[in-house]
Amino acid sequence: MIIDSNKTRNTIQKQLILDTIKILNNHSTVDDVYVEVKKSYPSISKNTVYRNLRQPAEDGKIQKILLMGEPERYDNTIKKHYHFKCNACGSMYDVEMDYREDINETAKQKNEHHIDEHDIVFRGICSACKKLERKWHN
Repeated sequence: MIIDSNKTRNTIQKQLILDTIKILNNHSTVDDVYVEVKKSYPSISKNTVYRNLRQPAEDGKIQKILLMGEPERYDNTIKKHYHFKCNACGSMYDVEMDYREDINETAKQKNEHHIDEHDIVFRGICSACKKLERKWHN
């Protein structure tokens, strides 16, 4: 039996990258994942990380989050949900609220577009930054 070492390595790399997304659990960018994976797999390239994030996102195993003017992020939570992005520190969090399918129907009624889904990112100041702000102002 002949084992293709490139295929084996790719599978190891892919699993390591997916595991890293789950461990970080912070809506990681390609750079975030690359820095973390490189600690245990020094020979990995950023291109390999990107390729091994893009495919699982297309397959629905992880979620790609696109924000205009910012690097794409990857989320291990694949159910439909909303996000919060802190304007101060740049952190991103899941918003614990039900996904509202009715928004699609409301938007369809107001437009001539066919709407399948929606993404909402709330922006503001996270609780950690608010605490720091209060600390500095007291």
